[in-house]
Order: sequence, then structure tokens, then C-alpha cells
Amino acid sequence: MCPTGTTALRHSAAAKGQDFRPAFEVIDADRDGKISKEDLRAFYAGFSGPGTSDDEVIGSMISVADLNSDGYVEYEEFERVLEQRSRYGSGVMEEVFRVMDRDGDGRVGFEDLRSYFKWAGFGDASDEDIKAMIKLGGGDEKQGVTFDGLLKILAL
Repeated sequence: MCPTGTTALRHSAAAKGQDFRPAFEVIDADRDGKISKEDLRAFYAGFSGPGTSDDEVIGSMISVADLNSDGYVEYEEFERVLEQRSRYGSGVMEEVFRVMDRDGDGRVGFEDLRSYFKWAGFGDASDEDIKAMIKLGGGDEKQGVTFDGLLKILAL
């Protein structure tokens, strides 16, 4: 048994075959290997209207996952939050999906993904690349992908 639980977290995710790194990188806007309040603020500002980047809400989100109380969410802490999703029925990725689903139709479509890639600095993603991702997620260009489909895309 590991006193910090970090090794146990890595092993449990590996045993389940889950890799949350792509999802982590979606939120880690400055690519410094940790999610800060500024990263969350930038994430929400890139997709949502005014009022969704409330400092109190963002602070609460950080504090829920920040086990070592350093003010940041490192990958292992992020992984723990996502693993708990199945136990509590809610999770960070549902929130990511909601933010990416700009029109609120329950699907992330072509325009949603193109907008995200442009905002995130992945301007080299062609329309054909985006269409291929949607197809890999089990959707099509017109319908987009469901939450489960987005998880498939992020896992690639």
C-alpha cells in the first residue's frame, strides 16, 4: 500500500486501460503540466458567455481535485477525479462536453470541434481531420458525436 496513494492511482487507471492525458491536455491551456485557475478561466472563456468564469466556481473546482493543496491540479489528481466519476455519476468530462457543445444539442458537431481546435491553437487540423475524428467517435458530420463519442476521440 502506497502512503500517498499516487502509485495506486496510476495502477488503477492503467489496469482499467484508461488514459485521461488527452482530456487533461484539453484543459491545461498553457501546457505546463498542471491545471491552474487561469487554465480553467481560459477554457470557459473560450467557449462560454460571460458569467461562466466566476472565480468562486473555478476556485471550488480546483479545490475539489487539489489533493496536495498547491493551488494546481496535476495529472494524477485529475485522473482521480475522473475515476470517481463512475461512483458519483458526474465528472469533469461531462462539463468539458457541455462547454464544447456550444448549441446545447447534446452532441459535439463539426463546427463545435472546429471552433475548439481553432481556440486551442490546433489550427493545422483540417476539415477532413475533424470529420475523421467525428467518424472515429461514432458520429457523422451532420449529427456530431455524443459524450461517449467525444471520450473515444480524446482517447486516441
